[in-house]
Amino acid sequence: MQARRHATDDGRHGIDLAPMLDFVLNLLIFFIIITSFVKQAGVKVDKEQAETAESKASGNILIAVRPNGEVWMDRKKVTMPEVRALVERMHAERPEDTVVILADKASESGIMAQVMDQVRAGGVDSVSVATKGAE
Repeated sequence: MQARRHATDDGRHGIDLAPMLDFVLNLLIFFIIITSFVKQAGVKVDKEQAETAESKASGNILIAVRPNGEVWMDRKKVTMPEVRALVERMHAERPEDTVVILADKASESGIMAQVMDQVRAGGVDSVSVATKGAE
C-alpha cells in the first residue's frame, strides 16, 4: 500500500511584512520631522528688555552668550573659532537659515560683537539679537 502525501496549500508561505514596513515608514517620517525643528543653544539666558523689539520668525541657528562669557551652540560650549566653523557648516547645509544670538543681559557686549563677527565671517549676513519684547 502506498502512503499518500497530502500537500496542504493554504496560501501562507512566510511572514507578512506589510505591517512591519508600515511601522518603519512611520518611524522614518517621525524622525525626519523631528530633526527639522530648530536646534537649541543649550543654555538659558536672561534677555534684555527692548521697547522697540520686532517679532520675526525664529532663526534656525541659535548662539547663546552667557554672563560669564561662555558661548554655546547646539547644546555645547564652543570657542570663537569654533563658532565660525560651525556656522559655515550649518550654512552650507541649509543656506536659508538665519542666526539669532541669545545674549544674557549681564554678558559683555564685546563678546556679542565678536560672535557677530564670527557669524558674518562664516557666511551669514542676517544676524538677529533676541530680546524680551515690550509688554
